[in-house]
Amino acid sequence: MSARGKAAEVVFERVTRMFGKVAATRDVSFRIPAGKLTTLLGPSGCGKTTTLRMIAGLDAPTSGRVLIGGEDVTRLPAVVRDVTMVFQSYALFPHMTVAENVSYGLRMSGFKKPEARARAEDGLKLVGLGGLGERLPGELSGGQQQRAAVARALVMEPRVLLLDEPLSNLDAGLRRQVREEIRSLQRSLGLTAVYVTHDQDEALAVSDNIIVMNNGGVAQAGPPREIYESPVSAFVASFIGDANLLPATALDDGGEYVRVKTGELEMKLPRRGPAAESVSIAIRPESVRLSSSGGDSAVQGTVREAAYLGGRMEYVVDTPLGEFFAIDAKTDRPLRAGDKTCVSFDPRGVALVRN
Repeated sequence: MSARGKAAEVVFERVTRMFGKVAATRDVSFRIPAGKLTTLLGPSGCGKTTTLRMIAGLDAPTSGRVLIGGEDVTRLPAVVRDVTMVFQSYALFPHMTVAENVSYGLRMSGFKKPEARARAEDGLKLVGLGGLGERLPGELSGGQQQRAAVARALVMEPRVLLLDEPLSNLDAGLRRQVREEIRSLQRSLGLTAVYVTHDQDEALAVSDNIIVMNNGGVAQAGPPREIYESPVSAFVASFIGDANLLPATALDDGGEYVRVKTGELEMKLPRRGPAAESVSIAIRPESVRLSSSGGDSAVQGTVREAAYLGGRMEYVVDTPLGEFFAIDAKTDRPLRAGDKTCVSFDPRGVALVRN
């Protein structure tokens, strides 16, 4: 079984979806590359599930266009889009065997029973459930049920695989295992996959690209490293991981870099997008350096809280610029509450963002 060669690009062109006077999405445009896993990430109510449903054909845009594989599918029903969805609730029929559940879509699409059964068995082997086809869903663990739901979607060999919060019903231990399995399958089959989650770590771990959504629009889109290390706004910086946000003033406005000032500290940072009147400096906790002495850009501080978390130390440090949250991988000689320290910053984790 292979979806390679069928994977399709998904494009949204200025898509708005209104529910009465409320906009679930507003003027949304993006491109999801064929054969890649793209995550729609954002807080509850940001429009990501509505966006997924419009790709599937379960919801229709109020305006704008949706294209799959270059074809305008905006007004086409779900059954002709060659798209399948994995729901967070699994949606397995409890009275059917696992094999019958996996083959159900094939039989409804006109496949004869022997061929549907053979493809279902192949799909179950693909997700590590070979030999379990005669069990009922209630006889499987939560992780196995989720894999059965993935197998049911994969046997249809869709152009686009949609996953709506697929790990939300799993415990922490299984979440990591199943997300790695989904990622491995997506890569080996060359699938176009669109993955919806509100879990930032999950998005960073599985994605080729991330589309961060907020208030029905796209806040930023790009590869995980770019989203994390170069956020364009205070919202993206604070939503994707932790960030120390310092209100800042731009002292000049020209060229590739911008000179900014916060308190008595000045920095030269790469420009991100057009000039903005209201800006902040976003500093990732792991980019905060604590030492006994610092250079010209160091700030004096006092450790207020120190916590040991096994593989790292977490600190809260009070400075004239405000409070800093810092993460340090060195645990052999930790600082203690009340210790004086110098605070400096690794440029890699510092970004100029719009407020």
